[in-house]
Amino acid sequence: MKAGLEYVLNMINGIVPPPPSSKFLGYSISDVSDMHVEIAFTADVNIHANPMGTLHGGVLSAIADTAMGLAYATTLDEDETFTTIELKINYLKPVWNSTLCAVGKVVKRGQMIGLLECDIFDERNKLVARASSTGMALQGKKARGR
Repeated sequence: MKAGLEYVLNMINGIVPPPPSSKFLGYSISDVSDMHVEIAFTADVNIHANPMGTLHGGVLSAIADTAMGLAYATTLDEDETFTTIELKINYLKPVWNSTLCAVGKVVKRGQMIGLLECDIFDERNKLVARASSTGMALQGKKARGR
């Protein structure tokens, strides 16, 4: 088992603390497997609204980035870390108060660069947003201190 997959599994099992952003935004990791992570998130316009009164796009971006990043993390060896080097998201329908599921997956993992995708669904399984990103794995000295 890859060290990164074990690490994310330990998050879901409470052995390793989740990222601090999970407390701030209010999401949890609901499922993990090799190159796949699902995040559960309850959108609340009293907390997460933009000036128009719907869920702020930055919150959706953060949730998608987390799902994709953790999916990518499942592919990492013990001496590796990663960073997101590009992120794109399409917002497909407005959200107010809703339970969302962000499904992040690794499309392609190369030696250094990975292509990642995330679909975000509402509680009726309607597609709310689709994101893609590029992750870069860092090894050895480049990975230290990250």
